[in-house]
Amino acid sequence: MADGLQINPDKELKFRLELKKQIPTTIRLYNPTAAELAFKVKTTAPKKYCVKPNTGFIAPGATQIVHVIMQAQRDWPADVAGCKDKFLVQSVASGGVTDFTELFAKGKEGIKESKLRVAYTQPAPPPPPPARPPPPP
Repeated sequence: MADGLQINPDKELKFRLELKKQIPTTIRLYNPTAAELAFKVKTTAPKKYCVKPNTGFIAPGATQIVHVIMQAQRDWPADVAGCKDKFLVQSVASGGVTDFTELFAKGKEGIKESKLRVAYTQPAPPPPPPARPPPPP
């Protein structure tokens, strides 16, 4: 897909679910084109996720790492098996324009969009307790 932004992961954003902890993950954006690309990351649940940076420019041949942090959850989400949260990654050739409102105006031609579903994975199991030495005879 040399005609636009390459996104990794490209379909699903996984979070290792743990209660009362912020859970970080990343999206890797790579620009394989010869033109500077502007990007914008949106989510269906803006209060639940922190996205940094959520907008920016990527030079030709460059990579931008976007950090996504799920805010600490007090309770297990009701939709733990089938989370409906999504992220939308938009990109467009900037053409020297620096105003994101103008670049991503509704109905503007040339905007490419990729959707990422959110999936929860189980936290890593705790380490086993240390083995006890056998009692002395």
